[in-house]
Amino acid sequence: MKNILNISAALLLSLSAPAYAAGDIAAGEKAFKKCKACHTIKNGDEVIFKGGKTGPNLFGIIGRAAGAEEFKYSKSLLAAGMSGLIWDEESIAAFITDPTAYLKDVTGDSKAKSKMTFKAKKNAEDLAAYLASVAPEMEEIETEPADSTETTEENNDS
Repeated sequence: MKNILNISAALLLSLSAPAYAAGDIAAGEKAFKKCKACHTIKNGDEVIFKGGKTGPNLFGIIGRAAGAEEFKYSKSLLAAGMSGLIWDEESIAAFITDPTAYLKDVTGDSKAKSKMTFKAKKNAEDLAAYLASVAPEMEEIETEPADSTETTEENNDS
């Protein structure tokens, strides 16, 4: 009986935890130390991971359109964003494995280039999981638009 309770508790915890990529968040945080030479993770005044300013701030990168952060990106990355690339854990992991090859593939432009020269030979999934773990919570989208033409009983009484 005790084993059944332990298994049930573990199952409930796993179902209630946020879903991240197959990567290891702690390993990703450790691996991010290589990225901090160029990137920081900062939410307003809150510094999550202090780093350089050569690259864009990576806070909230997951769920954001490529090239949306105020930064001077390569034309290829901007083109990828304009064509609808929204960063998720899978696309971030593929990008940081080989940024130029990824942009060539995504844009279909054999001359595509990335300003990011670093290639994550390993830990790409871990880095993606870490970036997802420091992203803001996704807000629920209202499914029904507000109806501004509704009348109240007070309006009907006049």
